[in-house]
Order: sequence, then C-alpha cells, then structure tokens
Amino acid sequence: MNGLNVLVCLVAVLGLANACVAEEPQAATNASSATSKTAIETQAPFSTKALQTFHRPWAMAVLPDHKLLVSEKSGKLWWADLKTGLKHEIAGVPAVVDAGQGGLGDLALHPDFARNQWLYFSYVEAGESHLQGAVVARAYLDLSADGGRLSDVKVIWRQVPKVTGDGHYGHRLLFGADGKLWISSSERQKFTPAQDMNSNLGKIVRLNDDGSVPTDNPFSDQGGVAAQIWSLGHRNVLGMAFDQQGRLWANEMGPKGGDELNLIEKGGNYGYPIVSNGDHYSGRVIPDHNTRPEFIAPKISWTPVISPSSMVFYTGQQFPLVARTAVNRWLVFQIAAKNCHPPGRGRRGGPL
Repeated sequence: MNGLNVLVCLVAVLGLANACVAEEPQAATNASSATSKTAIETQAPFSTKALQTFHRPWAMAVLPDHKLLVSEKSGKLWWADLKTGLKHEIAGVPAVVDAGQGGLGDLALHPDFARNQWLYFSYVEAGESHLQGAVVARAYLDLSADGGRLSDVKVIWRQVPKVTGDGHYGHRLLFGADGKLWISSSERQKFTPAQDMNSNLGKIVRLNDDGSVPTDNPFSDQGGVAAQIWSLGHRNVLGMAFDQQGRLWANEMGPKGGDELNLIEKGGNYGYPIVSNGDHYSGRVIPDHNTRPEFIAPKISWTPVISPSSMVFYTGQQFPLVARTAVNRWLVFQIAAKNCHPPGRGRRGGPL
C-alpha cells in the first residue's frame, strides 16, 4: 500500500455512516488459553483512530499524493489531508438533488489523473415536472490551501429517461485497465426499464473517457442508448470491481430478499424484474432464477439480505483476518445493512 496506512471510510449506500478512520496493524498477541485464543480470533487485526467526520458521505477517492477526496450526499465535495487531519471544501460542484437515495454520488480519477487532473463524479440532477435522474460529469480538479475548485465541468452521460421517485440511482463509477469508464445505472424502482433497450436504466454502461460509445460494446450496432449498454436486467447495482483476471464483478440489492453477486458478461441479461431470488414488497412472487435458465444467475445470492454497498478485491497480506473471512477469501464488501435496515424480514429479507 505504498507504505501508507490502509484507509477505510464507512460509506453506506444511503450515506448514513459518517466516520473516516485510519487502520493500523496491531502487534501480535500471545495466546495461551482458550479465552485469549477466542479474543484473538474475534478481534480486528488493526486499531482505529478517528481523523475526520463527514455528514452523510457517499464515496471517496485517494489522490496520487495520498490526499483523500470525499463526497457528501448533500452536494459537498471535500479533500482531506490525512497527515494534519484537516479537511477543505472544494467549490464548483453543480446543483444536486438531495432526496431519498439521490445526491452527490461516486468519485473516480481518470487513469492518467496525474497528468490531466480529470475527476469524474456522479450526482442526481432535476428535470422538468418533478422528474430526475443520475448524471456523470467530468471536471478539472484544482486543489489549493483554501479548498480549490472544479472547473470545465461537463456532463458526459445521463440516465434515460428521467423519472419520478428518489430510489435506485446506482451511479457507481469504475475505470477498467483499458481506460473505459463503467457506470452502474439502476432501474429507479421502475422495474421494466431494466429489460428495455431504449433505456439505460437497470443496466451496466461502458463508455470512453469522453462519454462516447466504444465500438466494441455488445449492442453498438443498435445505436442510440442501446449502444452504451454492456449488460442488462439489473436492479440496484452499488458495487463494481475487477478481479486479478480482469473480470468485472458487481453486487446489487435484491427486492424483498435475493441480494446478488454477479460476474458480468458482455451482453449478459441478469433477468430482473422477470426473475429474482427475492419477491416484490407487495408480496407478489417473482420467479426464482432457476426457473428461467436463459438469464444469468448470480454466483452468490443472499436471503435474508446483507445489503451490500461498495466492494473491493483485496489480495494483500497486511490484513490476514479480513482476507480469511471475506467471500472467496479475497472479496470484501462494505455492508449497509446496519445503517439501512435489519436483514431478514420474513422469507425474503429487508428493503431497498
């Protein structure tokens, strides 16, 4: 980790956690009894120290000089100096709709950020007649002692169409090794757009860094919105990460049960809302994945739900306990369940 402490920000999907902490490995402890052995097995292999607090943070990004960017759902963007513990507000953030699950969302640095200083960020913008939707913008980031600002802000992508309601934006951002920008676009609690190729809701989108469409996208020959789409049939994707083989994984919240971990395939259809291992909140049953084998089933499904938020692949040795207890020993989730809802409502589990 470049000699730095590993930094973890507890950012739940609704931005309800508000503490950033630095984690430091703890010294080894001798265990000569069953009691001390149990304590070692249950104790985290690091100590925590509060450096700064944020109000409903949504995402963070670490700059090349190890400063930390943090977005707050209300529309504020900060950079924090981890050495001094001070934070500074960054000006120039566009107007943000802060309601329900919407607000200022994810942050991603351009792969060549050290040269071009481009920051990508997602947020919710208002439309006409009380409609709204997520957008992704690119801006030049200039930091200074008084905070700095975003300039040359340009929206490069929008959810289509804008709809009513405050839920399921997704708008997670991720750059791949090929320099392409990946965007999770959730179905906004409208169900059917996830299967509609004239909408980018309920999809995972792949773009060039300027917002244009790569010619090798699976539906590029269809043109229009369909050309943006890499995969479809998603509900509410809140985590994306590439593994060491370059494969894209995504986690998404199911309805009343059926949270999912999916291996994302080019042109793949993951079935929502036609199939799910959860049911509608009204109690209406959704057929399970095993009833429709033409749709791609999740690699792991959770009922009761665990409410996964962001995720990361961890392959290092500094935190062996984390690696040992994570899914497949190397996949670590941030879990929003304690902040959003208790899992396990009936057979299928909680909300969102």
